[in-house]
Amino acid sequence: MIRVKRYLLFLCFSLALSGALILESINSVRALSLVNYITVAGETTDLSPLNGNSNNANVNRLGGFGSDFYYDRDRNVYYGVADRGPGGGTIGYNTRVQKFSLDVDPDSGKISNFKLLKTILFKQPDGTNFNGFSPELDPENGNPSLQDRSLDPEGFVVSPKGTFYVSDEYGPSIYEFSPSGVFIRAFQIPDNLLPKARQGNLNFATGPALTNDPIVSGRQANRGFEGLSISPNGKKLFAILQDPLINEGKDDQGNPSGSYSRNLRLVEFDTATGRSRAQYVYQLESLADINSGVPLAPFKLSSQGINIGVSAMTALNNHELLVLERDNRGLGVGDPTSLNPPVSTKRIYKIDLRGATDISNISLTDTNDLPSDVQPVSKSTSPLIDIAAILQASGQLVPEKIEGLAIGPQLADGSYAVIVGTDNDFSITQNSSGTQFDVCTGSTQVAIDSGCPVGQTLIPTYIYSFKVSAKELKGFLPRL
Repeated sequence: MIRVKRYLLFLCFSLALSGALILESINSVRALSLVNYITVAGETTDLSPLNGNSNNANVNRLGGFGSDFYYDRDRNVYYGVADRGPGGGTIGYNTRVQKFSLDVDPDSGKISNFKLLKTILFKQPDGTNFNGFSPELDPENGNPSLQDRSLDPEGFVVSPKGTFYVSDEYGPSIYEFSPSGVFIRAFQIPDNLLPKARQGNLNFATGPALTNDPIVSGRQANRGFEGLSISPNGKKLFAILQDPLINEGKDDQGNPSGSYSRNLRLVEFDTATGRSRAQYVYQLESLADINSGVPLAPFKLSSQGINIGVSAMTALNNHELLVLERDNRGLGVGDPTSLNPPVSTKRIYKIDLRGATDISNISLTDTNDLPSDVQPVSKSTSPLIDIAAILQASGQLVPEKIEGLAIGPQLADGSYAVIVGTDNDFSITQNSSGTQFDVCTGSTQVAIDSGCPVGQTLIPTYIYSFKVSAKELKGFLPRL
């Protein structure tokens, strides 16, 4: 009965919003428009056989699957990867990817009829599931110097042979899985990216274990590989950190601190060898520019490289990519009414790796500036899609975690449907003792699966369709 009720609520809610009015972009000269959006209700469950609860949190809720999108144009299906699950790394969530279909109108690009096709769990060859536990909290591991089975998947692509490449925040790591989700291999990650404590020991922790053994170099806690993309010929993987390395930048006292820097690393890997070929600098929007848009609620200096970051990336060809950059504000479990503070940035930029300096052997420690001989990747001076501005101009709520990005089908007039999605954090939050609560859209917190008050729902997943002209995506090469 509960499942029937959930399904009916999901159906009614989705149908109501899937008919959203076609909305034109505020920048029509760029041949760009927001066509429509649909929602997937927060109460919806996936197709995992692992039904039930863990620490009072529903572990087969269809949440978080907008952490990244991938469009398989050969088969006209989509993949949405969920992250580490409810509870922020404290719940034994078996990590997974969701395979789904969307109808895309060939003329307008309007999307409809979301249908979940398959839930694929990530597993070790012996059948053991990967889980979302932070490494120091995994009851079968508990050693912050080891990742073991801990996996926080944030980027996802399908190789030409059909295997899955998944990027992970905990490592940062890149793994290859079979089409059924079985682990095949791990890529070799450059040593300078790995999180190390003062004595040089690896520390993959994201929570309490950092207090006694803090990271002093490598990726910031929970700021590993957020975006992943593959070249059209399948020979290159591009992985990008969410934010700068913890030691690459400095605070206002002169101490190393990546949270003050805008210079993060984009790494190019060889898919044949699993080794890195180059590292490049990607520069985030400057805090000065960001704060000019929110003068009454500016970000602190320490927000530059931690509250502003990259969420997703998709390749246009072998050297040009689209990068989704965002702040940490908007509709989500921390701000379910999207009222305060104001959103500053959710933007997609076009970048080019040609001419960028390979900084594999160059350290940016203790500086927020780039050496004169280091050239970052070139970045479009204005965004290809200013998501927040478009949504705000059309009177829409702006979700916090816009993280999924895929170039969808080509339309009849030669343009493309660019599909963007959100991570709703499973509509779950927790208190200081680890008790889990559902978060409703009116800011109400309720016991897990107890239902929201009348007129409120769990925070849904949003899926948007933007129609972008072929001219704006000049250079795009589907898989060769």
